Amino acid sequence: MADAAVPAAPSPPPVLRVVAGILERSDGRVLITQRPEGKVYAGYWEFPGGKIEAGETAFEAIVRELREELTVQVEVAYPWLRRRFTYPHATVELRFLRIPQWRGEVCGNEGQAFSWERADSPAVEPMLPANGPILAALRLPFEYALTQAAEVGVAAQLQALDAALMRGLRLVQVREPGMAPDALAAFAREVVARAHRAGARVLVNGDTVLAQAIGADGVHLRAAQLAALERRPALPLVGASCHDASELEKAGSLGCDFAVLGPVAATLTHPGAPALGWTAFAERASASTIPVYALGGMAPADLALARSHGAQGVAFQRAAWREPS
Repeated sequence: MADAAVPAAPSPPPVLRVVAGILERSDGRVLITQRPEGKVYAGYWEFPGGKIEAGETAFEAIVRELREELTVQVEVAYPWLRRRFTYPHATVELRFLRIPQWRGEVCGNEGQAFSWERADSPAVEPMLPANGPILAALRLPFEYALTQAAEVGVAAQLQALDAALMRGLRLVQVREPGMAPDALAAFAREVVARAHRAGARVLVNGDTVLAQAIGADGVHLRAAQLAALERRPALPLVGASCHDASELEKAGSLGCDFAVLGPVAATLTHPGAPALGWTAFAERASASTIPVYALGGMAPADLALARSHGAQGVAFQRAAWREPS
């Protein structure tokens, strides 16, 4: 008897290259649109966008899509995250761009509803699964400040912290490698108290136990810790220090909320360390599934440059505590 034919393995779903644009108003709200009737996942909410056509860049695609869908003309769009999500009908590779500047009034040309929502508490639902995690990433601020109390003194650092919080700083890392444990715990507890009163969040460098003990929001993993871990620390917010593409990939697979990549430029903290430069930074950040801060020689004035190269924002130490000129 002839052998029975072996059924062919099912073909993997196609990979669709898609771009999504996040229009950001000055009040912090972002635009979310509802998928109209007749489309897959009709009624679900998502960030507007569409397929990247052959020969198009992500920027060209989002300019075209938002003009066609919403009658807006994109003026500035910053590359941001790449995410892949498998639906029953297809695997979607999403490129997200953040759009702080555009012209024209938003109009749903395809009959779709739209709403300006707060990323931390959107009032519309259900959210398309691929877009849900993006809301958490949008809560991250553009500036990430590292303390330097061991260098300038605790009193001076706390005074500078208060001033920075008044200026709008909302994410702080307690990073004091030379401080004695008891002094570090007391200092970190005070940073948490002051930051929380201002609505800011605090991470402790490398010490999950201390972070939990003082009520910090999370921990910032050193590169060596990141390499050794098999699961994400059980804290609400986890960052990671990265220096290359493999470390960024590990941070994403571990479920970290963001990474810091550098040094982009020369820095006093690590004299003589080779600098990445913006081209290498952009290449590595463009492949990341989580937001990436640029570190090394950064200052607030570098924010637009950093974002144009795919950064979430800038991370800095000395520049974070200087009074604006």
